[in-house]
Amino acid sequence: MGEAAERGPVVGRVLGTQSATPLSFWVGLEPGTVVQLDEVIAARREVPGRGEVLIAGVVTNVEARHEGAAYDSDVFLIAQGVLPAAVVESAEVTVTRVEPEVYVPPLPGTEARRAGALDRERALYFDVMERRIPVGLGRDGEPIHVNLEFLDGTRGAHVSISGISGVATKTSFATFLLYSIFNSGALGAEAHNTKALIFSVKGEDLLFLDHANNRLDENARAAYRRLGLRPGPFGSVHVFAPPRPGDPNGTPHVTARTQDVSPFYWTLAEFCEEELLRYVFADTEDERAQYTILIGQVAARLARDAEPVGAGGAVRLGDGGQVCRTYEDLVRFIEETLTDEDTRRAWGAQLMGLGTVNAFLRRLRSSVRPLSPIVRGDLPARSGRSIETDAQVTVVDLHNLPERAQRFVVGVVLRGEFARKESTGSARPLLFVVLDELNKYAPREGDSPIKEILLDVAERGRSLGVILIGAQQTASEVERRIVANCAVRVAGRLDAAEASRGEYGWLPPAARARATIAKPGTMFVGQPELPVPLAVEFPFPAWATRPAEAAPRAMARSGPSRDPFEGLGEDDEVPPF
Repeated sequence: MGEAAERGPVVGRVLGTQSATPLSFWVGLEPGTVVQLDEVIAARREVPGRGEVLIAGVVTNVEARHEGAAYDSDVFLIAQGVLPAAVVESAEVTVTRVEPEVYVPPLPGTEARRAGALDRERALYFDVMERRIPVGLGRDGEPIHVNLEFLDGTRGAHVSISGISGVATKTSFATFLLYSIFNSGALGAEAHNTKALIFSVKGEDLLFLDHANNRLDENARAAYRRLGLRPGPFGSVHVFAPPRPGDPNGTPHVTARTQDVSPFYWTLAEFCEEELLRYVFADTEDERAQYTILIGQVAARLARDAEPVGAGGAVRLGDGGQVCRTYEDLVRFIEETLTDEDTRRAWGAQLMGLGTVNAFLRRLRSSVRPLSPIVRGDLPARSGRSIETDAQVTVVDLHNLPERAQRFVVGVVLRGEFARKESTGSARPLLFVVLDELNKYAPREGDSPIKEILLDVAERGRSLGVILIGAQQTASEVERRIVANCAVRVAGRLDAAEASRGEYGWLPPAARARATIAKPGTMFVGQPELPVPLAVEFPFPAWATRPAEAAPRAMARSGPSRDPFEGLGEDDEVPPF
């Protein structure tokens, strides 16, 4: 009796009218028994000389039909009691594990049981995950885990999250995954030094990760406890934002947050010395243009000739010693140099046609407005203006920058962090990089400096401890090599046309169909050890996802004996899911 209870209740028997194979079988359900998709079912078989074999899997399809009906109209006669027929329900089970590995089918008539705790652990390979990360609750209300070894580079790395914008809650899942990594205990002592770098392009929603969410209810708290997590905000967050346009003091351009926010920008001296001009031309169309050679020549010349002036980052250039204090000054100097016959020859542009030079200058002039706030030499010298991953979570706010400036920031920051990790020569501590709209920075077609860096991260980041968590609406539009290097793949609500693309081949047909109707908060998670993806529901964020949800910092840090949300009023805003 005890063994049967541990194995779970009987739900039906293996059908003999459908072929059972070592990889899948059908179960006829007992009358009154309900089995839903994603539940774990286990069957056993005695094999001579090998003993008892466990054949366990996940329900991937459920059917109900009238047995005895021949025509569609028979359903009315059956409902009226005129025609005798039986309602039969059956479930398709896709095998995930055979233990020991004796690949035999379960015999027809064999009891099929809803997996008990031990069988479930085996069927989903949780028993062999030495370090595992909870990513949500399954349809049975039990935790679903991802093997940390496929996240930290031990056996694989990188995460790809796809789904419709505003519905799939990609960013919410990415932040929950980070919270679980930091707080599940799987990293041990490494968790204190592990960092996350988040590029935020959606308003100021990610600027309050270190504030408790005042909408968190008891059901959500119970879900966190079920996952072995303590609900609460991120402990250490540093926000970087671009300076306000026209502000002589470089005040960060944010409105809702005032603490732990630093402005970020690059001085003209750094722009020239580090040859950042290449990231001004970061569109894929730039790489196809003929002026790409000129970009490298001008950048090299600026690095060689620019002399720092003062402490604010201004530079002196040219034979006349012209001082450039703004990005517009620098662009004007380059334009004058390349349009003058004598200086153009000195800068290596004499062999290029005037049309190529003018195309370069048109593109350069168009960058003045988007880049002037973040490339400058007119602000007083100050510390802390360079983006550094000093806190556990570093948020780089980009929503107030034009798209071209966003590309520049992402490219330069990723290059700097990747170079820093290379210089250390160690994969520890880990750095997780969360980048939304991955299809914009690493599109399938064309090349760009940012795409090169992201490819480098995808292909070599595993060995350097740089882990990419990329989110996109359409994985079909992202560079194939980046998606192919992601060990963990996640899909939320998908557009029907997108779900039919080959990039979602890891989703079985039933899961693809379900992804088109998935509700916010439901994700399909695929990992290498499991042949089928698992549907998970992750709990409501315990940290503020918008300014209206942010509890005061003092209350967020209150002791365990006091309810940190007591006395907080409600407002009219609707939670993200």
